[in-house]
Amino acid sequence: MKLEQGLATAFARVAIANIERRYPYKEDHLTVEPGNRADHVARHPVFCGSYDWHSAVHMHWLLVRVLRLYPGIDAATGAGVVLDRQFTRTALATELAYVLGPSGKTFERPYGWAWLLMLRAELGRLRETDPRAIGWGAAVEPLARELAGRMAAFVRAASYPIRAGTHPNTAFACLLAAEFAREGGDADLAAAIAQAAHLWYGGDRAADPAYEPSQTDFLSPILCEAALMAAVLPRSGFLEWYEAFLPVGPGSLAQPPVVADRGDPQIAHLDGLSLSRAWCLERIAAALPAGHPQSEALRTAAEANLAAGLPHTVGGDYVGEHWLASFAALALAEHER
Repeated sequence: MKLEQGLATAFARVAIANIERRYPYKEDHLTVEPGNRADHVARHPVFCGSYDWHSAVHMHWLLVRVLRLYPGIDAATGAGVVLDRQFTRTALATELAYVLGPSGKTFERPYGWAWLLMLRAELGRLRETDPRAIGWGAAVEPLARELAGRMAAFVRAASYPIRAGTHPNTAFACLLAAEFAREGGDADLAAAIAQAAHLWYGGDRAADPAYEPSQTDFLSPILCEAALMAAVLPRSGFLEWYEAFLPVGPGSLAQPPVVADRGDPQIAHLDGLSLSRAWCLERIAAALPAGHPQSEALRTAAEANLAAGLPHTVGGDYVGEHWLASFAALALAEHER
């Protein structure tokens, strides 16, 4: 399954609606002194919709991704208008000023940082077919470069990974940041990610899929780790590592999680888990040699998880609709390889 035109149109409309929806909004702000508060729109004039800052970032990424893949869809004109309005140098300078200010040292680390870097990478790809992306990318560039430097410093300083199934997960953040490093030619960030991955995960053996998921997961720590190692190891090295890490394959990770209440913002994370699993499973399968005994099982598991999560990306409760389509777009991109 790939991102077909009809679904791309739906995703573009969802992204625009989310970007323009100011409330509800979940703030993440460190108050350092009396008066150190302001309305979230004033602090974040670009990423002030979509429920929270990081979701706003990946909704912008989704809109750019759709515009690159399907520039002729009906929603493309509206997408261009929105991105022209959002990606101004003045507004992005305000976003950067917040990050550089007293409340911004660890703001959105590492998840929001990584999605911002993914956005910048996608704008770099779009410029090949849409000259407007040159200006959009230039506006985002200073914030992206600041966060790329922070990301490199963060992973170099981290003695241990964060194996959460939610936002702090270091393997997922490194996977996204590595896309920026490749697209933008950031050799320092790429080297920092590779070094950290070897330190954190190089000695891992015999992972047990039965320990996943937790009730609020939208990431699989096991699969994110394996996908990152696939990205930083040569094919032969990855094969040796993978067969020691998941010797019996994905096991229970092949079965989509049960989502008991899609109106609960934490339980609804599990639909995102299906989609992020599909993304990682495809990446892992692609990194194994052709004909590997696990390849078919991995791809079957990816299809099952994608099929479970995809119907809930558009038209559902806002607690899911403000972010799920971006995870579906990640998974569907792997199917286009």
